[in-house]
Amino acid sequence: MNKQALVEWVHGKLGGTKVQAEEIVDGLIEAIVSTLKKGGEVSIAGLGIFSVKARAARMARNPKTGEQVKVPATTVPKFRAAKALKDAVK
Repeated sequence: MNKQALVEWVHGKLGGTKVQAEEIVDGLIEAIVSTLKKGGEVSIAGLGIFSVKARAARMARNPKTGEQVKVPATTVPKFRAAKALKDAVK
């Protein structure tokens, strides 16, 4: 399922126009992203927890040349699936 399919599903559930359904999906995604940018976490019961994780600086190797390359520290998004989601997928 991609974003457009999700918009179609929301449109089918709520009615209205597809533009309104797309605004709902975009708003949900925007809310999650803005919360993660602030360093917070988003917990959706039955789905999981979106959070951010600090990744330390490290040395990596360029596979083509074998040269050592320094990879800077960064912050990355993380998702932990809820038990209900894990059980549903089994």
